[in-house]
Amino acid sequence: MMKISVITPVYNAEKYVTQAVESALQFEDVYEVILVEDQSPDNALEVCRQLAEKYDRVKLFQHPDKGNHGAGPTRNLGIEKATGDFIAFLDADDFYLPNRFDAERELFKDSKVEGVYGAIGVHYYTEKAKEQYYGVFGDRLTTVYKKHSPKDVFKGQIHMLGSFGLFSIDALTIRRSSLLQKMNPYFKNTLRLHQDTEFLFRLSYYLDLYPGILDQAVAVRGVHENNRITKVDTGKINPATTRVLLWREVNSWSKNEKSIPEDIKTHINRMHRSFEIAIAPKIKKWGMIGKYLITDYPSIRSGLFNINFRKNLF
Repeated sequence: MMKISVITPVYNAEKYVTQAVESALQFEDVYEVILVEDQSPDNALEVCRQLAEKYDRVKLFQHPDKGNHGAGPTRNLGIEKATGDFIAFLDADDFYLPNRFDAERELFKDSKVEGVYGAIGVHYYTEKAKEQYYGVFGDRLTTVYKKHSPKDVFKGQIHMLGSFGLFSIDALTIRRSSLLQKMNPYFKNTLRLHQDTEFLFRLSYYLDLYPGILDQAVAVRGVHENNRITKVDTGKINPATTRVLLWREVNSWSKNEKSIPEDIKTHINRMHRSFEIAIAPKIKKWGMIGKYLITDYPSIRSGLFNINFRKNLF
């Protein structure tokens, strides 16, 4: 039997966190569910207290100052408190399906497997949420579309290739010893959004990640009117603004990581530039476009294939 620590950051999720916790507790392999409450404005803290009192495997933590620090630092605190051999993540408004760890039980018997990823589905909590966000998520799986060698996962994630696809943190399980030895920091404290994407980029570079179940969901993304990420994906927050911060972090990391191939570093730098152009004021935008047309045309070409770049071009 595996010994899995499930880490759940909790913010403004009093309606959903019970379902999330109980979906994790259905598995004997789940050794503990670590709830880290992040100064929610609703009654989530009290709900978490009730869950910790009801279930021996549920442990509740807050930041030392009991303040709000965002999802990245909150997950980091959960990692520090975890005592299982494996770490899995579950957002407080999402939930696991009964097949969540089926592939992991077999794959992790091989010591060279440091992480396993799978597919997640979508659940709309209300008809209003479905009306608002169906165009963003549909009924599609978020998944890598075919099995890849671990050495190809990093490149596939960085290039965002349509033929590769993406995996979500809810469908990721990591060998804890590998995470502690090879990742520092875990989640970046500097990103309030997309910190999970940046984490997955670096994780796929440092750890050998293997495909689990890709053709059916092992977990479900719960969509409701107050999701942070839906506000980005539907334009309530400028997606180019948040993603330029993401690619700035990735670009900074790649410059300092000497072993990353130069062609990958160049691609990352061009992605960063394309988003910077997208959010620049119009006068400055023209100057940046002119500069890169002369000095680095592929930066513009990268941007033209980027929907957010095109949307914010002029």
